[in-house]
Amino acid sequence: MTNTVVSSASKEVTIGFDHPFVIIGERINPTGRKLLAAEMAEGDYSRVEADAIAQVAAGAHMLDVNAGIPLADEPAILADCVKLVQSITDVPLSIDSSIVEALEAGLAVYQGKALVNSVTGEEERLETVLPLVKKHGAAVVAISNDETGISEDPDVRFAVAKKIVERAADYGIAADDIVVDPLVMPVGALNDAGRQAMRIIRRLREELKVNTTCGASNISFGLPNRHSLNGAFLSMAIGAGMTSAITNPLHGEEMAAVMGADVMMGHDPHCKRWMAKFRQPGEEGAAGEGGRRRERRRRRG
Repeated sequence: MTNTVVSSASKEVTIGFDHPFVIIGERINPTGRKLLAAEMAEGDYSRVEADAIAQVAAGAHMLDVNAGIPLADEPAILADCVKLVQSITDVPLSIDSSIVEALEAGLAVYQGKALVNSVTGEEERLETVLPLVKKHGAAVVAISNDETGISEDPDVRFAVAKKIVERAADYGIAADDIVVDPLVMPVGALNDAGRQAMRIIRRLREELKVNTTCGASNISFGLPNRHSLNGAFLSMAIGAGMTSAITNPLHGEEMAAVMGADVMMGHDPHCKRWMAKFRQPGEEGAAGEGGRRRERRRRRG
């Protein structure tokens, strides 16, 4: 099966059908975070450092690093953040920008094999990002939209993903190094969005044989109790074949849903990670003593 291997200077992470689900921490992103954006623009990366440490402690296997701040020197800021995050954590990074110069700056200082976030099906984007991915030996997120925008038809989004995979092959980039984002729609706006997502995830796995990711919180946009919805979506998406997601690991409901799905998929042998996370201190001993008392009662009876 397809394995997408990314790495830091000292640690490898495998995104794959036969591996535990990979959580890519989303919080190092100034979009919608005015204070973080202002600090990063001024060269204050203390919040970036805190977010990186907290996400890894919460269970993130990778971190997405974005420095998209209007009117700021994005290439320089992104390179600074990549160097900082790599100095304080050992997890691989997703280098995230819509500006090719920023991607190049981040890749130039990166130690290991990065995940580039992202390339779309637009011709100009394909012609600029794919050579960069090949040059640096990186993996890449392929987003299923092109010059026509984001289609509500999952078959159209699948076709865009197939086009990107085929064009990547022209540049010598194997399907192993492509992680497709099929663009999950908000279920509050499009009632069929959940079923659409499961359908395209299955097709990407079975027909293109590529790994997948998404912005997990997109599914619940505009609805109450978003974390429960996100958790339900992630469990079902993992069952359909999704292998990673860009999400916030500080939200316990989503993380529990992912860990539970790993158990059900057989990706947590003997439930060891689940028990290590959720077993209460003394639980095993208490259960053992209770079992011995029950056995003594049976014998007396």
